[in-house]
Amino acid sequence: MPELPEVETARRGLAPAMEGARFAKVEVRHRGLRWPIAKDFEKRITGKTVEGLGRRAKYLLADLSSGDVLMMHLGMSGSFRVDDGQIAKYHHEKSKSAAHDHVVFHMSNGATVTFNDPRRFGSMKLVPRARLEQEPLLRSIGPEPLGNEFDAAMLARACAGKKTSLKAALLDQRVVAGLGNIYVCEALFRARLSPKRQASTIAGRNGKPNARATALVEAIKTVLHDAIKAGGSSLRDHRRADGSLGDFQHNFLVYDREGAPCPACKGKVKRIVQTGRSTFYCPSCQK
Repeated sequence: MPELPEVETARRGLAPAMEGARFAKVEVRHRGLRWPIAKDFEKRITGKTVEGLGRRAKYLLADLSSGDVLMMHLGMSGSFRVDDGQIAKYHHEKSKSAAHDHVVFHMSNGATVTFNDPRRFGSMKLVPRARLEQEPLLRSIGPEPLGNEFDAAMLARACAGKKTSLKAALLDQRVVAGLGNIYVCEALFRARLSPKRQASTIAGRNGKPNARATALVEAIKTVLHDAIKAGGSSLRDHRRADGSLGDFQHNFLVYDREGAPCPACKGKVKRIVQTGRSTFYCPSCQK
């Protein structure tokens, strides 16, 4: 599933085609995504202008002139294809099949934005802006890891008293938003912390952050910035908005590198399974 850097890359690619433009025509070819697209979906957005395109965790949020917000989630295999009428700005081999083109936005600036999702785990939902904070899909999501408010003190408070592993805590979207398996593995390696370490150990007895919390927050922010700069990681479905692959997979230090030499010590990268997910780490230098 796309993580924060891939969703942010998609947002940056869609923004030039959507921001400031009206939905001149909306085609819903298949309503059966993760949740059925509402019957009045086309009516509510046709003729409305996209005033801004943001992101919250792994959701894309389009602010509309009507006062609604269009929430979009890529699911596991969703992707957007942008065509400005001359050159396809977003190209994806798996998106060529029209059978998987579920929603098509014809924008007033001549661009066509197509949502393609072979597995149909993506979603689109209209929510009034005034009720966005109460939206069930968003209200329990934790802080944005790239926001100024996300710091060692905040992470320590969220993990204080948790008996679960540090890896599991970071995957909990209530603790921090947008992180997934790839970037948690990479951040823990950069912070030299074991994914098996108890989450509560990044906080002192008084709940205040220790050096581990400080190192971990810095690692999370750095790895996300690096991944966004590289256009995300392309393992299966992700592509940048110009159609090229993301490059960050070439910079993985531990993820998917089982048996490879550790880039920081003489150890070897090991793979274990935690809560049904593969974890990659160096047992020698991650403590």
